[in-house]
Amino acid sequence: MTRPNPVYLVDYACYRAPDNLKAPYERFMKHSRLTGDFDESSLEFQRKILERSGLGQETYVPEAMHSIPPRPSMAAAREEAELVMYGALDKLFESTGVKAKDVGILVVNCSLFNPTPSLSAMIVNKYKLRGNVKSFNLGGMGCSAGVIAIDLAKDMLQVHRKTYAVVVSTENITQNWYFGNKKSMLIPNCLFRVGGSAVLLSNKGGDRSRAKYKLVHVVRTHRGADEKAFRCVYQEQDDNGKTGVSLSKDLMAIAGGALKTNITTLGPLVLPISEQLLFFCTLIAKKLFNDKVKPYIPDFKLAFEHFCIHAGGRAVIDELEKNLQLLPMHVEASRMTLHRFGNTSSSSIWYELAYIEGKGRIRKGHRVWQIAFGSGFKCNSAVWKALRNVKPAAHSPWADCIDKYPVEIVS
Repeated sequence: MTRPNPVYLVDYACYRAPDNLKAPYERFMKHSRLTGDFDESSLEFQRKILERSGLGQETYVPEAMHSIPPRPSMAAAREEAELVMYGALDKLFESTGVKAKDVGILVVNCSLFNPTPSLSAMIVNKYKLRGNVKSFNLGGMGCSAGVIAIDLAKDMLQVHRKTYAVVVSTENITQNWYFGNKKSMLIPNCLFRVGGSAVLLSNKGGDRSRAKYKLVHVVRTHRGADEKAFRCVYQEQDDNGKTGVSLSKDLMAIAGGALKTNITTLGPLVLPISEQLLFFCTLIAKKLFNDKVKPYIPDFKLAFEHFCIHAGGRAVIDELEKNLQLLPMHVEASRMTLHRFGNTSSSSIWYELAYIEGKGRIRKGHRVWQIAFGSGFKCNSAVWKALRNVKPAAHSPWADCIDKYPVEIVS
């Protein structure tokens, strides 16, 4: 009677933009030059970032950024939000057969675009959700907000019995493109791309037989009390009054610290006893005898079969591959998602899971670790257990191209 209700992931869907919104390097640089907002130094900087980013030639930018001059209007931003959210939700409702009226909980997260009425209200209006739906709109929480939204939906499903929860994760680029020349604020232009996901969760016992996964753990770490961590991903105006998101040079070090804190909490929940003992003994030795004792990095490959590391950028994936001592196959889904779709912010972990499913690698009992980083600074983890062998979905964003991957990424 006191045990928490199990939370099942029935299905999910990721948005894939039309081909006319693709932004290969040449077109990206041509349009950047034609805007007239960037000096030669900034254009060269963006070119170098693109070449080293790990992004391929088929990522998408919104319609407004294809226009010359760009049109970063409120109306265009709403159009982008509608295309992404409704595109993912239409696929989700079609694949699951769940009616919009059956949804009792709605959680939407988008960090940089928060209009009035809210994005969650736009969904309620579009799909005519019922009047007593519990809707939430999370803003300003960065790329890790997708796991936060899952955590909120999980808590709500403990309170409201026999209902469905829908989690929509996206980011909006239209009004958040930076048109200045500050180098640290130009990087997001080169990495962030159009994308979004919609996830259907259920606490109904009858859904276990058709669900793909069961939610096992959510672990959230917040380093916002530290000033450097708080400001390492910071939306601000440059000296000319142009708004953008600035990325600190300390970002990777701060992400590494947040990761260590997160896995210290997660480790005892998922690691075998042997790994926990080794980690604990090394920690004691470091505290009592020698501060120079090298900390023991637990082998998380013993706890998880699959890793969905937020495709924030090539450096993020490289850092986690090294710190967690993973093999190239463990970060393949992250690298290929970054290559094909770019950094789609909080939804990237779902494109990665879709990649693993598309390769036919998910078997009953397999455990999946989704890990994401976000402004604040936050590191959040979600752990899922496969309830069955998961077949590639017809509505997968990889459906027509999975056989082309993995591809070699040139340094």
